Amino acid sequence: MIKFLSCYICILLFATATTAQVPASDAGKAPVPAPGATVLHTGTQLVVVDVVARDKDGHPIHGLKVEDFVLSEDKAPQPIRNFEEHTADTAVEPAAPLPAQPPGVFTNYTPVPANGVLNVLLLDTLNTPTKDQAYARTQLQQFIKKAVPGTRIAIFGLTTRLYFLQGFTSDPAVLKDVVDHKLNARASVLLADPTGNNSDSTSATAAATSDGLQPGTLLTTLTNFEAEQQAFQTRMRMEYTLDAFNVLGHYLNAFPGRKNVIWFSGSFPLDIVPDPTIPDPFAVMTAELEDEYHQTTNLLARSEVAVYPVDARGLMSDPSIDPAHSGAGYTTNPRKFSTDMGSFFDSQAQEHATMMAIASDTGGEASFNTNDLATAVSKAISSGSNFYTLTYSPSNHNEHGEYRSIKVQLSPAANAKGITLSYRQGYFADDLGESKKNAETATVKGATAADRPTYSYASAAMSRGAPMPSDIIFRARVLPASTTAESELAPDNQPNPKASFKGPYRRYDIDISAPGDNFAFMVQHNGTRTGEIAFLAYVFDSDGKQLNAIGKSVQLHQNPEEHKKFIESKVGYHLEVSAPANGESYIRIGVHDLTTNTFGVVEVPTSSVIHLPPPVYPSRK
Repeated sequence: MIKFLSCYICILLFATATTAQVPASDAGKAPVPAPGATVLHTGTQLVVVDVVARDKDGHPIHGLKVEDFVLSEDKAPQPIRNFEEHTADTAVEPAAPLPAQPPGVFTNYTPVPANGVLNVLLLDTLNTPTKDQAYARTQLQQFIKKAVPGTRIAIFGLTTRLYFLQGFTSDPAVLKDVVDHKLNARASVLLADPTGNNSDSTSATAAATSDGLQPGTLLTTLTNFEAEQQAFQTRMRMEYTLDAFNVLGHYLNAFPGRKNVIWFSGSFPLDIVPDPTIPDPFAVMTAELEDEYHQTTNLLARSEVAVYPVDARGLMSDPSIDPAHSGAGYTTNPRKFSTDMGSFFDSQAQEHATMMAIASDTGGEASFNTNDLATAVSKAISSGSNFYTLTYSPSNHNEHGEYRSIKVQLSPAANAKGITLSYRQGYFADDLGESKKNAETATVKGATAADRPTYSYASAAMSRGAPMPSDIIFRARVLPASTTAESELAPDNQPNPKASFKGPYRRYDIDISAPGDNFAFMVQHNGTRTGEIAFLAYVFDSDGKQLNAIGKSVQLHQNPEEHKKFIESKVGYHLEVSAPANGESYIRIGVHDLTTNTFGVVEVPTSSVIHLPPPVYPSRK
């Protein structure tokens, strides 16, 4: 049975709160708009462009005025509506500290200053050989020792998904501890050479050649098999990397101001060309990946995220002439040596071009062909901390998904030889109309929640150890339902059949409360607002395996008066979930707005609440 919080519980979680009582449905079906529903937009769309200006020596240029900039979109001049200069030495207003929470109460709200710049260090183990990961870690240790005091940094890791390692802090001792003990090298399961030793001993073609197999049908089949396998692995790396940046963009969107992501990676070959060495040269080229890339870069732009890719491999040499390379395949096929050499240079050029592309698309800068990675990080943070923010309202109001180019120049009076400007080069106009938090959304006739793609963001947001999104701010009180273990699961729980999740269990009461104005709605032609909210609780073991889950959905149909009361109140919800009675486990609690596919998430270790007393609820009428 679905239960809703009483006003008493909401007042416990939110001072002066009232609870919105809404009808619930277990079916999980989104409301279908009435015939004739139209696309509605609220507010004036603004495009935000951060511009980094540097002299010929790479030093930031300060003191430019709004009249010094000339901005255009698709060659059409655009008036600059707002203008601000940001410098690294700007005094940062401290954020108000989060009040002490009652025992068992958790929130995904993170207090950060309203001004200043945030920096993210992302160590990519998916696309980086282990030896280069180790070198990058050493260089990060050097950077932390010399980091400018007050620099706010968060640290993430990337394997087949994004891992949250450290939230934003300027404490060098905390950052040093994370780099020393949490950034462990991991072998990528999708790299052809995961160690980075340039060894081809695992190549089936090389093994067959060393056994005396002459060129022919079998050798050709082996060669094609390896090429197709590598193409598949490349595609998977692309998908996982895009998913990670999508999750990171959603997470960073909740923080104000500019965010610089310094991305240590071995490669990200997004701009794949047809491979003539395999039977289907276009096997890895899909429109879906291109679309996701465009959506991800637009998300990063909306979140004011600039990506600074750093090639963790440093200076590289052709692996075909490396002593670790056996060269066995060249004895019977001399042309292979020149082919491999050409392939190396083509691949390197493509990877660097891709890094420059994502940097250009987000307003960052790529760094490669250097072994001084610590300095590369310092330069990226310095560059991303001294910039100008320009905003404009596009003169073209027709939003049909087309790409629009942005060009920023200095006026003739301000221009000087050697000055370079870095900024994002454009955007796709369909994303400007996307609904955001606290904004009403619209739909077209016949649309439902199933028609709005969730990609992998939903599963990624609820994964153990992932960043905790705060698109939706909420609090959750988590307390054990009783002081004793149980032999049965809580009602409506769905254990993972592959996890062998067996009793005894400990049941937990979860009371969720969120401000009503966190949620978005579809606006019907008659003024009715419709939406859907899901409340989730997943249980994981210490290894990240999901053990149990429960999810409930609420469908909303509100007239204007009901909608006004809803957004002025707090939405309360109650869940019960069972976790192992013994050993450490983690409860990941999510609030999902299905209208906009936005999330709020908190993760609670059971060890922090298992010894607390059970909740006392007032009698429900």
